[in-house]
Amino acid sequence: MSGAPTREVARRVFATEFNDAGYTFKESDEERAPVYALLPTGERANRVFIVGTLTETEDVGSDSEYWQGRVVDPTGTFFMYAGQYQPDAASHLREAEPPEYVAVVGKPRTYETDEGEVNVSVRPESITTVDADTRDRWVVETAMRTLERVRAFDEGGEYAEMAREHYGDDGEFDAERYRRAALSALEDLESDGEESETEPEASA
Repeated sequence: MSGAPTREVARRVFATEFNDAGYTFKESDEERAPVYALLPTGERANRVFIVGTLTETEDVGSDSEYWQGRVVDPTGTFFMYAGQYQPDAASHLREAEPPEYVAVVGKPRTYETDEGEVNVSVRPESITTVDADTRDRWVVETAMRTLERVRAFDEGGEYAEMAREHYGDDGEFDAERYRRAALSALEDLESDGEESETEPEASA
């Protein structure tokens, strides 16, 4: 068996759940052990795969370029940041002309504000411009994955118990809001499809 590290699976997650995933942990004391974000639906994520509309980019760096991008999905907004250590992603954000659909693979990052709140962002490994069909397929697939995690949540499991502990008051935590968000995203997709099918043609 090879001792080479394997790349972690990139989890599909909606913004509403990702932005709640403020607890991170390692599963070993090794210095280079992967850092995981704990998704509230009871799954660990070292990497995430998101698709949405890149609505805004901004160089927020002081001494050097440090690009912020906002990516919107049907449930909310992801924030991502790329600097000198993510040259390809930073280049994409520098040259992008929002709005455009993008697919992003990256790592969750957390930081605490002066007010004590934990904000969650994505450090992108890759950013790719995609089409509307790709975005729609991602919404469907991510909704299915979210619903599967919510169904498994009540059956227990190591990460479900961790989520209850870290995100719930007195150990009580309701993953139902993420099920509702997933169903709402699917409904939005269906209504968008119906509108485009019934939209009258503009008269010449």
